[in-house]
Amino acid sequence: MMADILNPLVILANFILVPGLAYGSQLALGALGVTLIYSVLRFSNFAHGETMAFGAMITILVTWWLQSAGVSIAPLPTALLALPVGILGTIALCLTTDRLVYRYYREQKASPVTYLIVSVGVMFITGGVIRFIIGPNDQLFGDGARFIMKARAFKQITGLNEGLAIKTSQGVTVITAVIVVAAVFWFLNRTRTGKSMRAFSDNEDLALLSGINPDRVVMIAWIITAALATIAGTLYGLDKSFKPFVYLQLLLPIFAAAIVGGVGSPVGAIAGGFVIAFSELIITFAYKRVVTYLLPESMAPEGLVQFLSTDYKFAVSFFILVIVLLVKPTGIFSGKSI
Repeated sequence: MMADILNPLVILANFILVPGLAYGSQLALGALGVTLIYSVLRFSNFAHGETMAFGAMITILVTWWLQSAGVSIAPLPTALLALPVGILGTIALCLTTDRLVYRYYREQKASPVTYLIVSVGVMFITGGVIRFIIGPNDQLFGDGARFIMKARAFKQITGLNEGLAIKTSQGVTVITAVIVVAAVFWFLNRTRTGKSMRAFSDNEDLALLSGINPDRVVMIAWIITAALATIAGTLYGLDKSFKPFVYLQLLLPIFAAAIVGGVGSPVGAIAGGFVIAFSELIITFAYKRVVTYLLPESMAPEGLVQFLSTDYKFAVSFFILVIVLLVKPTGIFSGKSI
């Protein structure tokens, strides 16, 4: 009887809980970058998905070079060694783009809609550069130990019919996300520069009168955003595989996470990331095996017991986004500033 309860719980943990924590962490880091730029520069950066892809691409290229040189940190993926180089490359991209593109519109006091359209142009140009350099196909770059916990080992330990598998990339993703989010919150709340950014976000005119350098605030915002985008993009690539076009598709759940949590709220971005991730997995998961354990054999379902096919995964994000915009446009945390 106990096994009939534990087995379905293991299935849910294996296909919803563990993947949801990893995917939610990736979306949270991406949404945090979107929120930071919105808070400081007052526009929705549609090029953020391609920024994630660019950072991941640089990391992959350096990872391949390290692997060819025989350098590794097994059982952890070598990509963690290459990540700082990817971050530096993405910082260079963001600062260059800001200086050549966004700075002009900032000086012209352009409207947020103008910024948005410009960011779409930056998105397409960056995407083209990425596909030209690394190609449009899937790129695998993960190495080291593949699993922290294998399903077979879990079965042997517990004696259950169902096994729980935890990939190394999932464990690395969650731990890295916790460390990065803690560092960002410490920076924003404990350092002088972070407090300046918060003041600039709350009231730009008052911050300027207080002697805060706006160019420095913008530069720091882009640096943090570039780091978050690279980490999120690399972790997603390690967990799933790297394919440039996928990062364009990720833009929808990332923006949905930011808006659901409350645009401008870092806490909301993190909460929104997990809301979107678990919603997608819960709604598109096939519950047939879970229900089979819980019901008598004569009542076992023949179908998949699935609300929506996995083909509609990103549609779930769009649906949640529409509902939030209709019911509470300010999001869960009411769009508080950083």
